[in-house]
Amino acid sequence: MDYDEIVAVGFTPVDDDLYREIILDHYRNPRHKQALPAADRTVAANNPLCGDEIDLMLQLDGEGIRAVAFEGRGCSISQASASMLCEAVTGMRIGDAEALAERFRAMLQGSSADPGDIGDLEALQGVRAYPVRVKCATLAWNALLEALHQDNAEEQRDST
Repeated sequence: MDYDEIVAVGFTPVDDDLYREIILDHYRNPRHKQALPAADRTVAANNPLCGDEIDLMLQLDGEGIRAVAFEGRGCSISQASASMLCEAVTGMRIGDAEALAERFRAMLQGSSADPGDIGDLEALQGVRAYPVRVKCATLAWNALLEALHQDNAEEQRDST
């Protein structure tokens, strides 16, 4: 790793070179980092410890997530994680996206539960060795769960 990479990623706490490259790729070339004008849900999240800020936008389609995008700024871990989230949950059923978010969070919080097949998201597992960085990696995922739960809470309020 050259000096520019070390500075750009803020000492990414990942040992495996393949995983480090996945994170760097998402950081340098974020997917779905754009406004989503027709969003049904927008959640603003921030991590005051390191200045990460994410606006996560969802476009829902019945029981599914038609589109997801984010805007914001922050460290390499938070930005890569948001990009990876967008790729992972676009087109997913809402329940499946919630389950993936819970498995991802459990993986980073050191849960003994096996997260199962989570694809490239596994690249972020090394972050769990750095508790302060776990908040960076889970920021967008917490925003996703908040957005999905707000939708459910509104539906429950409407039915009472």
